[in-house]
Amino acid sequence: MKFVDEARLKVQAGHGGRGSTSFRREKFVPLGGPDGGDGGHGGSVYLRAAPGINTLADFRIARTFKAPVGEYGSGNGCTGRGGCDLYIPVPIGTVVRDTETQEALGDLTREGQELLVARGGKGGWGNTRFKSSTNRSPRQFGPGLPGEKRALELELKLIADVGLLGLPNAGKSTLIRAVSAARPKVAGYPFTTLHPNLGVVSVGEHRSFVMADIPGLIEGASDGAGLGHRFLRHLQRTRLLLHLVDMAPPDPDADPVKDARAIVLELKKFDAALANKPRWLVLNKRDLMPDAQAEELAASIVRRLRFRGPHFLVSGATGRGTQELCAAVMSFLEERAREERATA
Repeated sequence: MKFVDEARLKVQAGHGGRGSTSFRREKFVPLGGPDGGDGGHGGSVYLRAAPGINTLADFRIARTFKAPVGEYGSGNGCTGRGGCDLYIPVPIGTVVRDTETQEALGDLTREGQELLVARGGKGGWGNTRFKSSTNRSPRQFGPGLPGEKRALELELKLIADVGLLGLPNAGKSTLIRAVSAARPKVAGYPFTTLHPNLGVVSVGEHRSFVMADIPGLIEGASDGAGLGHRFLRHLQRTRLLLHLVDMAPPDPDADPVKDARAIVLELKKFDAALANKPRWLVLNKRDLMPDAQAEELAASIVRRLRFRGPHFLVSGATGRGTQELCAAVMSFLEERAREERATA
C-alpha cells in the first residue's frame, strides 16, 4: 500500500428522528390522550486509533462518512431507535484539524483512543411532551435536530523512540535493516526511501525501542525542496535523533562536515524544538576504509563540527559498531523514562 501521511474527509453525524403525534384511541378509555414517543438520537462519528494501520491511504478512496439517522417516534409512547455511532479507524499518531477553522480537534497517540468529531442530533419530542392542563390534545412534535457536519484534515505523525536523519544515501535504510526486522529498499542512488519505515530494535529480553527511517533531507528541505520536507514532522515525536553522516561519499568533492551542518540548519528552520532534541552523531560506512583511516577521519569530523554529544563509528553494511550504538540508545531511553516517571 502506498504511504500517505495527509488526508481530507467529510463526516456527517445522523439527524435526530422526528417525534410522533399519536393519540390513544381505545374503546374503554374515554378521552384517550396523546401518546406519541420521541424520535431517536442520530449516530455520532468518532475516530479511533487502531493498531496495524500505518497510512492514511484508505481515505483516498472513501472520503465521506455518514452515521445512521435516528428513527421516528411512534405511538404508545415508543421512542424511535437511535442511530448507531460510527467509528472510523485511523493510524496511531493521527492529528485531526477542522478544515474550515483550522482548529486542532485532537491527537490520537494511544491504541484504542477515540475522538468525537461529529455529534449526532437529538431526537424530536413526541406530542406527549407537549401535554398540559390547557393543551390536552397537542399536535405539536419536535422535528429532530440535525447532526453535525464537518470537513476534517488528518495528518499522520509516526510515533517512534528514535529517528534517523541524514542526506540521501547516508545509509539510514541499511542501518535500520541491520538492527531490526524492517526491510526498506536499499540501492545505490539517492531518494531510495520514499516513505518512513519503522523497525523494532531489540537489545535484550523486554528491552526494545522503535526506530524510524526518514527519507533523506537535502538543503532547502524545510522550504519544500526534495522529499524529506514532507516527513520532517515524523521526527517531532521522537526522543532521540541519530544523525547519520556518510564518511565515504561517492562524490570526491563532497564534504561530510558541510553536509552535516546543512542538515542541522534545516532542522532549525523547520522547528526550533526539533533542533533542540537530543542528537547523536553516527559516522557511517567505516567498512569502506581501513580502521586507522576511519578513526582518524571520524575524529576530524567531530572536531570540525565541534560536536560535544555522543558519537559512534559504525558500518550499517556489516553491522560493526551497531550493537554498541543500540545498547547506548536503550540505556538513554530507559534513563529518560525514569526521569519522566520521577517528575510525573
